[in-house]
Amino acid sequence: MDILKTITEKLGGKIKDCGFEGANIVLYTDNERFFREGESDIKKIVNEIKKRIELRADESILTPQEETEKQIRKIVPSDAELTNIIFEPQRSIVIIEAKRPGLVIGKMGSILDEIKKTTLWNPQVQRSPGIKSQIVENIREVLYANNNYRRKFLNDAGKKIYKEWTNEKADLWVRLTFLGSARQVGRSCLLLTTPNSRVLLDCGIDVSSQGEDKYPYFNIPEFDLNQLDAVILSHAHIDHSGFLPYLYKMGYRGPTYMTAPTRDIAALLALDFISVAYKQAEKPLFGSEDIKEMVKHSICLNYNEVTDVTSDIRLTFYNAGHVLGSAMAHLNIGNGAHNLLYTGDYKYGKSRLLDPAITMFPRLESVITESTYGAKTDVLPPRIEAEGKLLELINKTIERGGKVLIPELGLGRAQETMMILEDAIETGRMKDIPVYIDGMIWDINAIHTAYPDFLSSNLKSMTFQDKNPFTSEVFSRVGSPQERRKVIEGGPCVVLATSGMLTGGASVEYLREFAGNEKNSLIFVCYQGAGSLGRQIQDGLKETRMTVEGKEERVKINLEVHNTVYGLTAHAGRNEIMSFFSRISPKPKRIIINHGEVSKSLDLASSLYKLHRIETNVPRILETLKLR
Repeated sequence: MDILKTITEKLGGKIKDCGFEGANIVLYTDNERFFREGESDIKKIVNEIKKRIELRADESILTPQEETEKQIRKIVPSDAELTNIIFEPQRSIVIIEAKRPGLVIGKMGSILDEIKKTTLWNPQVQRSPGIKSQIVENIREVLYANNNYRRKFLNDAGKKIYKEWTNEKADLWVRLTFLGSARQVGRSCLLLTTPNSRVLLDCGIDVSSQGEDKYPYFNIPEFDLNQLDAVILSHAHIDHSGFLPYLYKMGYRGPTYMTAPTRDIAALLALDFISVAYKQAEKPLFGSEDIKEMVKHSICLNYNEVTDVTSDIRLTFYNAGHVLGSAMAHLNIGNGAHNLLYTGDYKYGKSRLLDPAITMFPRLESVITESTYGAKTDVLPPRIEAEGKLLELINKTIERGGKVLIPELGLGRAQETMMILEDAIETGRMKDIPVYIDGMIWDINAIHTAYPDFLSSNLKSMTFQDKNPFTSEVFSRVGSPQERRKVIEGGPCVVLATSGMLTGGASVEYLREFAGNEKNSLIFVCYQGAGSLGRQIQDGLKETRMTVEGKEERVKINLEVHNTVYGLTAHAGRNEIMSFFSRISPKPKRIIINHGEVSKSLDLASSLYKLHRIETNVPRILETLKLR
């Protein structure tokens, strides 16, 4: 069935052009009256076909760009603080960037409606980051500079989705193959297949492994890059997103579905991945051009927004509570024939940064859950207790004149620690000493300020009141080797630096300098992957070799080492996972456990089965499960 032909015939010659933007249908009209008054006709068709349709003015009747910009600046209140106005004439869209986008939207969208009626352009609003962000600017530039390409790409994606479009439910089979993350933490990558579709769920790297174990298995008969329809990215951490640019390097040109914060941060982490490779005198796996391709082929969704990704798979993202933009992917397969939830990484507990993961879904048969902290022994202490423990360790180190190094995951974990330390200094629970931020953390902070809608209700409220929580005077950014040297030679302080597992980056440089002094402390606040330097130090390593300016040197680990303050993790602990499945609605018929060490995954599977009498599976790498 030709869905575009069906729609245009119903509208009787009022449509000049039509096409797709992914699963959305876009109609262009050169009939000005119909553009202003045709909304009711469009709604009737939407109700009939159950697809999103957007009506836009054809380029031939748009108000000239210069005049449109004048009108926008006249209509939008000056308090909105416009920072940029960008035109996409190929799609009849004008992007309005502002520090206070709510004032651009207006009550019930009144100001946007006025802009649309006055200029005939379709306005879209974006928030300017509270902290200037080069990566956000670069990504938006890539998207707008390629708007001709983007229009064609989005249209081609839609054509593929609607190629076998039908309103009827069909019989189908559903299979799931684990190309990574089965009985391990790292290289998350699952291949979902149906008679019509091939979709990847995440595409990550195991940074703590070496050789082939580092990357997903793609050299198997089931995987063919040329037949891949889509990638769905749960969040931006390297173990979920790091291999994605390589797919584009190898020629993949299909869409990747993710949230906007995930797109921006995944690009930033991929650029950092290249930088670390060069510093370690290794050839990078991919280049910056491959990251650009990833951005150009991204399709971003908000939470609770439903879209078709293939002819028989419909996707909805829900808040996962793990890191900024992290999403659980709910997949409606075969028009309701099977409903699958891929949790990715999630946190079922409120943190300072994010609200807890969602547990209410429309329909559910199978769930794929992480099990990073899935063992009976992985019961997390209350957050207030964990925060108190962290502050106690810091205060003791400062009192004896030492420095504290906290290796951080740049995304999520670092921002959570920042919020804890700022509050502690403000309330007098911690001495007012310098807190230095090194590595990519500051750039990721900036991305947080661009997307406050994804933050906890408290932080969102603070951002909307122009109280940016990430620009506190408590924090000092370290941006050069000279500034780093001053920190190393200075007095007591706290340093937050990437990477979190001490697998490269600024944290390793600080460790080299801090390691020999018994007054200093190393505090782990995030998971340490098997084989990483962080895990080795946790397990009692007292000496390691590091390469400094091309020379290898031995470094003694004399500083005080504090194993992970578990209560601060961005993953669900054992009790949170059990609680998640007690409250999830509707109850699934099968739970599939991955993203955990073997013993933890098996322990969790056994407990969930005993408690709920639901089938549980702990697949091995390259194992295929038939879901239907």
